Amino acid sequence: MANNPFFADATTQSAINAMAALFNTGYIRIYTGTQPNDANTALGSQTLLSTLRFGGTAFAASSPSGTAPSRVVTANANAITPDTNAAATGTATWFRALKSDGTTVIMDGSVGATGSGSFDLTLATTSIVAGETVQITSFTLTQPE
Repeated sequence: MANNPFFADATTQSAINAMAALFNTGYIRIYTGTQPNDANTALGSQTLLSTLRFGGTAFAASSPSGTAPSRVVTANANAITPDTNAAATGTATWFRALKSDGTTVIMDGSVGATGSGSFDLTLATTSIVAGETVQITSFTLTQPE
């Protein structure tokens, strides 16, 4: 017999909403260099370009969309406080999200510019200049059912 799990909307929404709550008042740190193999891997030679902060309620409630077997549940980030003083100059390639303690890793993901493809985190531009403002265009959590 094949392994074909499909979850109900409510089950997947509960999972995404629980994960989204981990981001409340947390951080997104944007880096240049190669993204680690997983979010448990310590940083290496990557350069921190920018740190941004999630609000008290980081994500809106999730919602299902699509049709079986391609149905997904998505949660969109609420406004994320911009970084008004980028730490370094470079090209953003990946991010690490942290809980509000600033040390507990939630996830890593890819970074790209608006209109340049599909990325986990979208910025207006991936070219970051030290001292300038960095704003996130969009950030979503998506889970297949």
